[in-house]
Amino acid sequence: MNSALQQQTLHDWKGIPFSRSISGLPAGPVDLTTLQVNLGKRCNQACLHCHVDASPSRTESMSRPIAEQCIDLLERIPSLEILDLTGGAPEMNDHFRFLVESARRLGKTVIDRCNLTILSEPGFEDLASFLQQHQVEIIASLPCYTRETVDRQRGHGVFDRSLAGLKELNQWGYGTTLPLHLVYNPSGATLPGDQALLEADYKTQLSALGIQFTSLFVLANMPIHRFLATLLHDQTFEPYMDTLAAHFNPSAFAKVMCKSQLSVAWDGRVFDCDFNQMLELPSPNFPTLADITVDALARRGIRYANHCYGCTAGAGSSCGGSLT
Repeated sequence: MNSALQQQTLHDWKGIPFSRSISGLPAGPVDLTTLQVNLGKRCNQACLHCHVDASPSRTESMSRPIAEQCIDLLERIPSLEILDLTGGAPEMNDHFRFLVESARRLGKTVIDRCNLTILSEPGFEDLASFLQQHQVEIIASLPCYTRETVDRQRGHGVFDRSLAGLKELNQWGYGTTLPLHLVYNPSGATLPGDQALLEADYKTQLSALGIQFTSLFVLANMPIHRFLATLLHDQTFEPYMDTLAAHFNPSAFAKVMCKSQLSVAWDGRVFDCDFNQMLELPSPNFPTLADITVDALARRGIRYANHCYGCTAGAGSSCGGSLT
């Protein structure tokens, strides 16, 4: 589905508009701490729940000049403490290592959102050692601890390759001396369960396989791109949106990630979050990296729409897991 059709579908949903749910609540930004950079839609996987619509056939990829602008922004805006690299498979971008090395020289925390199977792709044999050398924090997707569920969502053989990737990362100190976070999302049109309970369950199951990790992040499935297409096909779009809206949590809205981060697309356009980026809803204040100044940041607003229920339902959902 193209972005215009997605926007229209979400707008035409018959439930309570998100704008009405947040009426009267503080909706402005807080101190900017994170620059999330989407390096493109190239990926060695094509997961059913992927909100980026990434796959091996996609060619969109960030250029060196745009990557250099990202580093320049980290230098110019002191409050930006975190560089969060995502994709696709961000490691497949030619300038991934430049971004990591440059940000670390500036003393920034660097996060790699890793799909785990990239570690076993030809040409990436030294990736784990590179990440360890530069003390990169890893957030890795593992939507379940069973082979059947993971392979159904992410492709045949992905579960076994993911476990092999986790074991390799453990050998480099991830999960013990270095942070290794896993990401869970439901397999269907339901809200995720309690993060603490799921984390305990994951640790029990994975420790039996000799795998250690730091913590579990629980995310809701966002009603955009492939998941939106699945909802429409299964005629569950309206019920899922109704469920999200019925569980709107003002406390979660107070902590949504768009308030403290910017999201940069592979072509240098700027958005409030990765989800707005995928829906082609650009920042109202600065459409590109080149437009960002300290003065512009002081006037920053945030663009909300009905898909934002996905971040504010129940315990809330963000790139760092539950919000409340």
